[in-house]
Amino acid sequence: MTEVSIMSSSLNRRAFLKTASAGTIGAWLGLQTAHSSTLSPNERLNLGIIGVANRASANLSGVKSENIVAVCDIDENFLLRASSGYPKAKTYRDFRRLLEQPGLDAVVISTADHTHAVASVMAMKLGLHVYCEKPLTHSVYEARVVAETAAKYKRVTQMGTQIHAGNNYRRVVELVQSGVIGPVTECHVFCDKSWSGGARPIETPAIPKSLDFDLWLGPAPHRPYHPSYLPVNWRRWWDFGGGTLGDMGCHYMDLTQWALKLRHPIGVEAEGPPVDAETTPAWIIARYDFPARGEMPPVQVSWYDGGKRPALICDGTLGVDWKNGVLFVGEKGCLIADYNRHRLLPEKSFADFAPPPRTIPASVGHYQEWIQACKTGGKTTCGFDYAGALTETVLLGNVAYRVGKKLQWDAGRMKAINCPAADQYIQREYRKGWSLS
Repeated sequence: MTEVSIMSSSLNRRAFLKTASAGTIGAWLGLQTAHSSTLSPNERLNLGIIGVANRASANLSGVKSENIVAVCDIDENFLLRASSGYPKAKTYRDFRRLLEQPGLDAVVISTADHTHAVASVMAMKLGLHVYCEKPLTHSVYEARVVAETAAKYKRVTQMGTQIHAGNNYRRVVELVQSGVIGPVTECHVFCDKSWSGGARPIETPAIPKSLDFDLWLGPAPHRPYHPSYLPVNWRRWWDFGGGTLGDMGCHYMDLTQWALKLRHPIGVEAEGPPVDAETTPAWIIARYDFPARGEMPPVQVSWYDGGKRPALICDGTLGVDWKNGVLFVGEKGCLIADYNRHRLLPEKSFADFAPPPRTIPASVGHYQEWIQACKTGGKTTCGFDYAGALTETVLLGNVAYRVGKKLQWDAGRMKAINCPAADQYIQREYRKGWSLS
């Protein structure tokens, strides 16, 4: 298709959407599942922004090169502050209304975890490309549905694992996959951060006038408002987030998933402080067993947070004292990395080491990958197929912790075949009025 016809197709679509009803739009999109791949690379996307404060403000900044035509937030103060920079953008409190706005090409979703899936699925079914913050979803089941929806509707997607675009991760992947440290049979991922809560508040203060708390709850069970939940501490509560593992797992375990070509674990177990029905733990250690992948042997990936670290770090065996990192243990040596650095260990064994040829090209930038792919119909490096499997893996650690039993995981059936009690944490019932269908 030529650039002229590409632009004409996009403009015709936008003209159609301006005059069509929501029901007509849905029917039309069912027949036109690839329409958003027909933008000119030189034409700016019409973007809707769902969530505008805190982490969301960084995402908004990352895509500001495009046309910001709609912004949404459940807090009017945040919404007014953000919309002042985009005076022509329509404003919304309810993201479902934003998604129905004619003329949108794509949306950026930066809400709390528990509304990621509903917003993402609705957007993709309406024909929109989607950028969504990590973790992709709040539950394992949601991650599978979101990934399958992206594939069905052929949407361009990207999860917010920004560090994936950095050069350091690329060099680490090349080192592991070229066999520099030999076959890897264990990997340790550790993060010094800790999200944990306390008892559920019993006070019921008034809801701030600027806040639509019912919309913020979305599909989560109803509870009275309390400032302990939002805007910043929702990760501490199981109904809204997944603690430190849910927060940081997709960043650090992204490197193991990429370098070791992982997909789904077959066994997951976890330990931590006594389980609280309301709040996430101060620390957790989760272990994931993965089967062989081609010539790569079975591998166990262990996650540590809240100050816990692997013995190889704590006992000084490797001579490094990092607080956060990913440690690959191979037959020929070890490789430790964080966001910005990596080292081969023991260093004396690699004194004359020459790195392998670079095979992974530099990224044009995490946000630009998605923006360009939306315009050209290309792919991103953290699309929802990859991100969905990664998110499933991460969240299974929380499931194993909450049931207190090692899970025998059947990814095809999405079932812990030895633990029916896990079902309640793999998929949960939504509050009335909210659905993935």
